[in-house]
Amino acid sequence: MGRSLIDLGCCCCLALLLLPLPGVRGAPHGPAGGLAMAGTACKNQPLDLVFIIDSSRSVRPEEFEKVKVFLSEMIDTLDVGERTTRVAVMNYASTVKVEFLLRTYFDKASMKEAISHIEPLSAGTMTGLAIQTAMDEVFTEKMGTRPATFNIPKVAIVVTDGRPQDQVQDVAASARTAGIEIYAVGVDRADMQSLRIMASEPLDEHVFYVETYGVIEKLTSKFRETFCAANACALGAHDCEQVCVSNNGAYLCDCYEGYTLNPDKRTCSAVDTCAPGRHKCAQVCVSNNGSYVCDCFEGYTLNPDKKTCSALDMCASGRHDCAHICLRDGGSYRCDCYEGYALNADKKTCSAVDMCASGRHDCEQVCVRNHPFYSCDCYQGYTLNPDKKTCSRAMTSSLITEESCKCEAIAALQESVTSRLEALSTK
Repeated sequence: MGRSLIDLGCCCCLALLLLPLPGVRGAPHGPAGGLAMAGTACKNQPLDLVFIIDSSRSVRPEEFEKVKVFLSEMIDTLDVGERTTRVAVMNYASTVKVEFLLRTYFDKASMKEAISHIEPLSAGTMTGLAIQTAMDEVFTEKMGTRPATFNIPKVAIVVTDGRPQDQVQDVAASARTAGIEIYAVGVDRADMQSLRIMASEPLDEHVFYVETYGVIEKLTSKFRETFCAANACALGAHDCEQVCVSNNGAYLCDCYEGYTLNPDKRTCSAVDTCAPGRHKCAQVCVSNNGSYVCDCFEGYTLNPDKKTCSALDMCASGRHDCAHICLRDGGSYRCDCYEGYALNADKKTCSAVDMCASGRHDCEQVCVRNHPFYSCDCYQGYTLNPDKKTCSRAMTSSLITEESCKCEAIAALQESVTSRLEALSTK
């Protein structure tokens, strides 16, 4: 079986695919709680186990032989059989080759003989495609995987001396979602970030590193400890709802961040992370899936620290709907109007005021509208005083008119008398 890949370089990766192994803290459980004790898991808990060997050109022939020894020693630690642990081996570089399936061999001798004849495939490290091939062509009932109703764990260890040359993150996530637990082992120049992206949680139990292929065999005891229930949390042998932590042959239950352990010491309940004293928000705390995010009151904006808030200038252009004047009021605003206008009932728009209405002006006699202001005037016979508000009676003009008339009459009489006297004197 094979699948061609793009030849992108040389890295080396060994991947072993397994099913979920939980882990974290809580109340201890012993045998009375249904605990699988150390040394029994290899016998009592079957696995569907797939090794994926990346045999790119960066792996020297003698180093590849070390990988094969590691696989053989791993098989020796397992309780292999048709009804116990089934093993498959895949080999990849720029092509993927299934060396043998889960249904091919059910005894250690045959498996180890097949492993001894595996040859490297040279260039390329297409880890993502290799894991995808394992899901599509190996972890299927037709190829020997037990049905889901059997609850047989499916599992993955990835050992690499470089960086995957294709997209691994999404493929690994799909594998984990499908119930495959992935272990990642780095050798020499391995990219630790890639290992962490591939591996299942908790990472400190699923990511390993060795300096050379010469010491990779030392990992055998580590995996035996895991698969043979020295880790009481392995292979579903616990009843913790969220997190299980091995504790000297027993186990403790704990919860994810944002949850708290219930009195039964097994199940978890969400913590009110927005309760007083639990959060660091300056104004508003919003619960968010066992955690929280901060928000601000209206008129404030969240600062870059995502905790504190700063007041917005609510009267800045585009932030308010006042027709005339916007007045800041804490973190909000209110509207006002220009002189000569009054705020309408909607508290936003303004209407012109009748400044000459009773009580609105201080003119003594006459108010003259001059929108949006006013001016004062006086009735006929009165004149506006210098204060531009009060009026005084205009008496002088009538008196001057009367006196001027009298003067004119006297002048005319005098002129007439003078003319008569002149006429008499000439006779």
